[in-house]
Amino acid sequence: MAGAAAEQRRLATVVESWLGRPVLVVGDAMLDEWRFAESDRLCREAPAPVLTLRRRISAAGGAANTAVNVATLGGRALLVAPVGADVAGDELHDCLDRAGVWDRTVSQPHRPTPVKRRMLAGNQILLREDSGDLEDPLDADGVRRLLTALDCATEELKAAAAGATPTLVVCDYGLGALPAPVRAWLVANRERYTTVALDAHDLADWRGLAPTVVTPSFAEATRLLARAAAGFGAAPRPAGRGATSPDLHLDHPPVDPADGPSELSVGAAPGGAGERSTGTVGTGPTGEPTPGEDRVAMTGDGLSVTGTGVAVNTATGEGVDRAVLAESRLEELRAHTGADVVAVTLDTEGAVVGGADGEPRRSHSTPVPASHAVGAGDAYLAAMTLALAADAPLPTAAQLAQLAATITVGDTGTCVCRREDLLAALGTTPDGTAHPTLVGPAELDAIATDHRRAGRSIVFTNGCFDVLHPGHVRYLEQARALGDLLVVAVNSDGSVRRLKGPDRPVNPVEDRITLLAALSCVDHVVVFEEDSPAALIETVRPDVYVKGGDYPPEMVPEAPLVRRLGGQVRTLGYVPDRSTSAIIDRIRAQAAPSPQPPQPTRSPQSGSSVTPQRMGRSA
Repeated sequence: MAGAAAEQRRLATVVESWLGRPVLVVGDAMLDEWRFAESDRLCREAPAPVLTLRRRISAAGGAANTAVNVATLGGRALLVAPVGADVAGDELHDCLDRAGVWDRTVSQPHRPTPVKRRMLAGNQILLREDSGDLEDPLDADGVRRLLTALDCATEELKAAAAGATPTLVVCDYGLGALPAPVRAWLVANRERYTTVALDAHDLADWRGLAPTVVTPSFAEATRLLARAAAGFGAAPRPAGRGATSPDLHLDHPPVDPADGPSELSVGAAPGGAGERSTGTVGTGPTGEPTPGEDRVAMTGDGLSVTGTGVAVNTATGEGVDRAVLAESRLEELRAHTGADVVAVTLDTEGAVVGGADGEPRRSHSTPVPASHAVGAGDAYLAAMTLALAADAPLPTAAQLAQLAATITVGDTGTCVCRREDLLAALGTTPDGTAHPTLVGPAELDAIATDHRRAGRSIVFTNGCFDVLHPGHVRYLEQARALGDLLVVAVNSDGSVRRLKGPDRPVNPVEDRITLLAALSCVDHVVVFEEDSPAALIETVRPDVYVKGGDYPPEMVPEAPLVRRLGGQVRTLGYVPDRSTSAIIDRIRAQAAPSPQPPQPTRSPQSGSSVTPQRMGRSA
């Protein structure tokens, strides 16, 4: 328990250390639009639902959302990106202003702002409409003004940070905001930034940048390896920040007309949906590959170019998964990108991270609906960048990045991680005050107030927990699932004796609360001296009060009090054949001396053995 609390405090210290750190974000900015509708009938013209629009939300997307996440996590974010002089551009400016991002975007009157519009009904995405002429490149004047904005923004951040060198984040999603002259400028000015993070659909275009960290998706990493394996480009240069190269990227295949985003469908055959790939060339791509781009079939022992697009051969060897494949290629990815750190993101499966020590690190995520995970990668990138810029060790940076991405996926919309939410997940308030697991009754009031102010629901339970067993653990896990945090009130030794008898508790209260506090499902543990937890219930005012047993909630003595305070009462059935009393009885039975068989006695006259006979009535 003490070790876990110390680890949380250490992570929270890193979050505090990046407060106000200057970060320049450059790349493809877009507007995310969410339209929530209702449907209760089909139209007469076609078997399609008739939608009634109820709510509309606009949010920053792409590089703009990365900048928003940097700002909400506590960094000083400045965004340089081309934005259209249109309604969508105006909405994007508003989103940046609300988040506190320094908006240094460059207006492009003849180039529309990219927009992704999602229509939802019943929290399910029905369709997505992408608008904006993404094939329209920046003209010469637009490139010149963008380069001027980059130079000025770098100096502005440096001045605001009292001369400290800023951090750079590059978000290249293939939408035209980063043409070759801009990439060349960033490569040539690499030394003006201490930490450089790169998130690019086509990593090959950034060969000379020598970034600190790259965060490709599995599809993007696979595409880069495919080009290298096919021989397009020179041998990879040594990794390192100081290395530069006149070549900005690996050569594209001769038939590759454009660079753009690509998505990966694992296990889907190149020629048809639902089939498993056998490594043969298919007739059509899976996902949204760039036309003409080499398909990759990646197996447990290698990769091969098989067509156009990107695919994974999961038919070769059971048990081979994306994480294993990514781990096996981390060093190659570092060599091809020149990055100190490679973090291959695996969407709902977490990420695989590798650094100079050659030790892969695996992090995990909680599967959620696709509508909940839009922009989670931006939160991951922002937290990873801020942590590395604050000189955090790689395992710490990877852990914070995954945590930031995970806690943003609770609802539909573009994901944004706030500093206070990240600190709360680490058991710390935004002012840096830690909330320990073991607390006293006097501290509990302030802790409950902080949690309630943050909008978190509180679950409360109480008991003796004398001999902790699997039934207790299962019960507490079920209780924790009913809200955002769980408070466990434990009877003192005197209270247990009054309730259970003079031979209880078996374990003193210090041991009992230490074991409870070590459980990941328990957020706070408090001891009470009374026979009833009524005073603590009034202090905490729980949203849910939980008791164990098979009786209805109406029979719980504390039910009227909980309901008067606005909470609800739940009873959870015990795990069969698991109880403290049964365990104590079993221990006592095994500890009792076993009866001894009768011992023979020797007759003094004859020296023969005589076994005493049980006295009884003679027949």
